[in-house]
Amino acid sequence: MEKTPKTSPDAADFAHVREWVFDLDNTLYPHHINLFAQIDRNMTAYVQQLLQMEPDEARALQKRYYHEHGTTLQGLMLHHGIDPDGFLEQAHSIDYSALLPDPALGDAIKALPGRKFIFTNGSVPHAQAAARALGILDHFDDVFDIVAAGYLPKPASATYDKFASLHRIDTARAAMFEDLPRNLLVPKALGMRTVLLVPRNLEATLLERWEQPTAEDDHIDYLTDDLAAFLGGIVDS
Repeated sequence: MEKTPKTSPDAADFAHVREWVFDLDNTLYPHHINLFAQIDRNMTAYVQQLLQMEPDEARALQKRYYHEHGTTLQGLMLHHGIDPDGFLEQAHSIDYSALLPDPALGDAIKALPGRKFIFTNGSVPHAQAAARALGILDHFDDVFDIVAAGYLPKPASATYDKFASLHRIDTARAAMFEDLPRNLLVPKALGMRTVLLVPRNLEATLLERWEQPTAEDDHIDYLTDDLAAFLGGIVDS
């Protein structure tokens, strides 16, 4: 890696930022909560029922579409012409009780100067339910979801362009927070400050190879395992 990501926020690096963009899953809440496991099971069940596959076959296909197309949904739309709304409704029929109010995170987000957005490959109802459970929903100006993206997921550059155009984002005055390294490539190229959220015990957490930061990821400015503390370090400095 040409430059090692910083782990402690330098407030001066964020002094110009007035557009704060956050991914949802494993970003606004910690990876160890594993809310996505429920979504993952629902997607596998959808594929199994749609294509009359055995569970192992359905999961393998679901993951292949995810890797190849950015979301399972995109793969199913391209190869099987499914109704995206029905898929999203089933995928996000989950129990949000594992998410508890996070006052420290809410205070830190509220204190950030400028506008705040959730930018997710999930749906607006899912983002709203999760953010509401965390007690932070009211601190965001809007949610840009997979529907608004025309079902073309991150990391497609056209999706970032659509988000920036819709909300008139000045990317030179923006910062993006994500849990997937590949989803920060375009933001960095657009001039955004980039922050990667990682599990609290990164070395011991089982992640797929493409989910882990590597020596080639010089598009990542900062790396943190505690979003509330990181944001607090910006606003309290």
